Amino acid sequence: VNLVESGGGLVQAGASLRLVCAASGRAFRSYGMAWFRQVPGKEREFVAGINWDGSTTDYRDSVKGRFTISRDNTESTVYLQMNNLIPDDAGVYYCAANLPADADYIDQAVSNYDYWGQGTQVTVSS
Repeated sequence: VNLVESGGGLVQAGASLRLVCAASGRAFRSYGMAWFRQVPGKEREFVAGINWDGSTTDYRDSVKGRFTISRDNTESTVYLQMNNLIPDDAGVYYCAANLPADADYIDQAVSNYDYWGQGTQVTVSS
């Protein structure tokens, strides 16, 4: 599956952004999807994940209540709605896909994702 992110940008603290991940390829609805982010000098970290039908989601603690992940299997698209952004949210955001053994399990490990997009930059000014 090929993944292309969009929607990043430069915003002030408190603003919102919606990231979009457009997927192409077969059987999108079979994949678990996630958003990761990375800043220079740090490891890529899990931000949010969603299972194949959207019935299960998971978030890192620092974004709970502010970010929402969703998917539209008819459009092969995953979204990350980010509200009340803070400077610590900045980084390159990557969309990722995997085929978990348990269809309802959301994996937070970078190494367990098979497909990645090219990333989209999010910058938050204070």
